[in-house]
Amino acid sequence: MSKRKDEKETELQEKTEDEVVETEDSEIDPVQEELKKKDEEIEKIKDQLLRNMAEYDNYRKRTSRERMELEPEITAKTVTEFLTVADNLERAMDTECADENFKKGVEMIYQSFMEILNNLGVEQIPAEGDFDPSVHQAVQQVPASEGQTSGEIAATFQRGYKIGNKILRFAMVAVVA
Repeated sequence: MSKRKDEKETELQEKTEDEVVETEDSEIDPVQEELKKKDEEIEKIKDQLLRNMAEYDNYRKRTSRERMELEPEITAKTVTEFLTVADNLERAMDTECADENFKKGVEMIYQSFMEILNNLGVEQIPAEGDFDPSVHQAVQQVPASEGQTSGEIAATFQRGYKIGNKILRFAMVAVVA
């Protein structure tokens, strides 16, 4: 009988251990599931954060590149507005003036203005030699005189300017016919 009693006790003990294990498993499963969900959520948020960081970096690079591309256009447009000032200073230097100091002052202003344009990369278009329709605008034809050939620039009415290969203003010239 003792053997049988021991067997029953062992059985009971095993059943209670199984129940305890089942109880622990049933308690662990929801906790593990919750942890799994939280880990997945953390991974999803990390992925979203990395994507947002990459998108911001791309945006920053794109706007920087666009700004660099627009800078020459903005400079060209602004300089074009100031070219009339250069024309007026040239006219002022060409007029007769009784006060030499005044004329010298205008020349100094013109020189400093041209230096600023030069620092911005603005170059004057040469208005001598043969006519080039890519940089000159013919506004008048004049008959050939001694030593002039057809297609040669005879006179310049307005200087032309360019930045690099971009023409800001064509040089207005008279061409020998």
